[in-house]
Amino acid sequence: MPSMLDAVVVGAGPNGLTAAAELARRGFSTAVFEAKGTVGGGARTEELTLPGFRHDPCSAVHPLGAGSPAFRAMPLDRYGLEWLHAPLPMAHPFDDGTAAVLSRSVSETAASFGPRDAGAYRRLVEPYIGRWDTLARDFMSLPLTALPRDPVTLARFGLDGLPPSTWLMRRFRDDRARALFAGLVAHVIAPLGGLATGAIGLVFALAAHAGGWPLPRGGSQSISDALAAYLKDLGGAVHTDYEVKRLDDLPPARAYVFDTSPTALARIAGLGRFYDGYRYGASVFKIDYAMDGPVPWTAEEPRRAGTVQVGPSSLEIGTALRQASGGTAPGTPFLITAQPSVVDPGRAPAGKHVFWAYGHVPNGWRGDLTEAVERQIERFAPGFRDLVLARATAGPPEMAARNANYVGGDIACGAARGLQLLLRPRLTLRPYHTPHPAVFLCSSATPPGPGVHGMSGHNAAKAVWQHLRRQTR
Repeated sequence: MPSMLDAVVVGAGPNGLTAAAELARRGFSTAVFEAKGTVGGGARTEELTLPGFRHDPCSAVHPLGAGSPAFRAMPLDRYGLEWLHAPLPMAHPFDDGTAAVLSRSVSETAASFGPRDAGAYRRLVEPYIGRWDTLARDFMSLPLTALPRDPVTLARFGLDGLPPSTWLMRRFRDDRARALFAGLVAHVIAPLGGLATGAIGLVFALAAHAGGWPLPRGGSQSISDALAAYLKDLGGAVHTDYEVKRLDDLPPARAYVFDTSPTALARIAGLGRFYDGYRYGASVFKIDYAMDGPVPWTAEEPRRAGTVQVGPSSLEIGTALRQASGGTAPGTPFLITAQPSVVDPGRAPAGKHVFWAYGHVPNGWRGDLTEAVERQIERFAPGFRDLVLARATAGPPEMAARNANYVGGDIACGAARGLQLLLRPRLTLRPYHTPHPAVFLCSSATPPGPGVHGMSGHNAAKAVWQHLRRQTR
């Protein structure tokens, strides 16, 4: 290792690895230090239940991953990353035995809402169809890390997306479309009436139409492993089992980049109360299942979907989100479920399946939501429990133990509500900078926020290399 590195990255999640790779490919000497025994952060794969059943402890489906400008700029396919697409990106069943779908086809999606809302949905999304690449780059590079390539489309997106999702949902006359859209917003655990929540739902919908909601073959660990392998080929180093408690624990460097929570960064870098105003949001109660067969959904469409949203009405979804954000565990939780082995049978022994589901609960909650979760699944898949071979449960304390960035179990690394949804981690146009001129933040606590897409690391890397170039001059 050189006596003085250009950049040290703390945390080997997708954002930290992306930031390190961006710096290494520009010729900067870079090393990553990770407290866990393997890289991955929120993108890991483990045998949580029974031998041969490979589960993703956190993220499994990646709507923003395959289309991420950061990931697409790297040759990750050469390092084993292969995206797999289920026949349907997502399905949303209802009590009457039918389901709406989010398909790669706008027409198929619109038709699933029924004739009263099909036209409204097409009018909502069609102005953006064919423009996802530039929209994603513009939207995910804000604020001010790059000039918009298509400012007109970005402005239109802002007009549609900045209001609360409840305003946008008024376009729909029936609740099938409203429920599906409410479920999209819930992926970042955002109350439906919050500022810019319309943009969340719209981004997830457009991502499905542009590139699907894929899963990586073999599990989410494949993303992290590909990033780490690419970084090593660029000359970067990765050190695991290396816990950092203060800056003095790290080798000398011209810049330090943290893929951590803002509060952890403040503690390690000695920034005092700088991030005390940063708020953490609701958490999840997650169950990973080893299954003796596929989930017996009543509706046909969920059997073909990589993701299934379980919440039959926008009212029920909104209530569950408000309860979890307000400190009460919902009696009828809204569930996000994933079925990796629908498209990747190698994730389980022959004829078997892996499946996971989570419902939202208050930050730091210590109860057991298993009964409520399984009651909700049985509502749309009678006989589900009879197929369960084993389960591994994780509430907020377990989620926080798996990933220190999940403070109180908040998998979004910060509440995605109010201005904090748009301006993270503080009200500033320099979100990746800190009061220490050589210390930077690159986790999902910075724009564009939660998700396995690497763009927070990509954007932070720009700030870091500008700093390094100024030092050189």
